[in-house]
Amino acid sequence: MLMRTDPFRELDRLTQQLMSPGTWSKPSAMAMDAYREGEEYVVAFDLPGVRTDAIDIDVERNMLTVKAERRPAAKSDNVQMELSERPLGVFSRQIVLADTLDTEHIQADYDAGVLTLRIPIAERAKPRKVTIGGESARKEISG
Repeated sequence: MLMRTDPFRELDRLTQQLMSPGTWSKPSAMAMDAYREGEEYVVAFDLPGVRTDAIDIDVERNMLTVKAERRPAAKSDNVQMELSERPLGVFSRQIVLADTLDTEHIQADYDAGVLTLRIPIAERAKPRKVTIGGESARKEISG
């Protein structure tokens, strides 16, 4: 049997689980990191225990939606649960993407329970030099 030493942590976990179970109509939030790396914008979502076929990624205009479902593991009839802290249900996150990102070329990878999306910076948003014209059109006025 497993023993717990922090009753307040257990109370917080239980309250969170009872107050906000994730369902398709009201999903729970998932933890994420977002940062720029060179010419890409990277977003990483924590989804441990979620199978790739239970992850849905949609982009509509500039709204990115990631939805995932962690289902209970199949157990035999003679299993008696001693401790259950891993949240089950539906998780979702929506992010408004800037117009400077190329949503047509998003790459998604899933490794070790982390979903990583790499979104390239659009060509039109990259810094560029502007040449100045019109020098040959100058005329001298003599008088």
